[in-house]
Amino acid sequence: MYSAVMSTPKTTSERLVEATRELLWERGYVGTSPKAVQQAAGAGQGSMYHHFTGKQDLALAAIRRTAEEMGAAAEAVLGGEGSAYARIEAYLLREREVLRGCPVGRLTMDPEVIADPELRAPVEEVLGRLRGRLAEVVQEGLDSGELRGSLDPEEIAATVVATVQGGYVLARATGSRAPFDSAVRGLLALLAAT
Repeated sequence: MYSAVMSTPKTTSERLVEATRELLWERGYVGTSPKAVQQAAGAGQGSMYHHFTGKQDLALAAIRRTAEEMGAAAEAVLGGEGSAYARIEAYLLREREVLRGCPVGRLTMDPEVIADPELRAPVEEVLGRLRGRLAEVVQEGLDSGELRGSLDPEEIAATVVATVQGGYVLARATGSRAPFDSAVRGLLALLAAT
């Protein structure tokens, strides 16, 4: 399930969005039919079209919500207390459903989402904000002298995001979280060595 930030959906609209989020994560856009959403949400067709103009409108609401939660969860760790390294470490080690993959990263592999600028926009935005925030934390570490060397904050931020997303792929491919954990440990060791 999603993070603890998510509250129990109460309204039909909320149930539809939450059901869509879950189905997008499991099946992708093509596999998320309006009928499947209605069944998962316990809502009728009329209710769905009362709240949303169609599948794309509902999917957009679900993708935005998922992106907002991902951004908030990352900011809670990266904006917290501690050294730059400790905050990056906390981000990399935070609790994740590794074998399910990233609900946002999953969308980048969905040709229907990527081909639709409106559906792709929240995905691009949250990943861009995440890279930007990570780059700020790396720069803080460089400014304080905690991180040394010729590190480029944007490159390190991209490496952190790529490690997490690639770790999900490797874990899913093997059916084990071990490759994810190994990738995270490797990146942390490289950062600690600077």
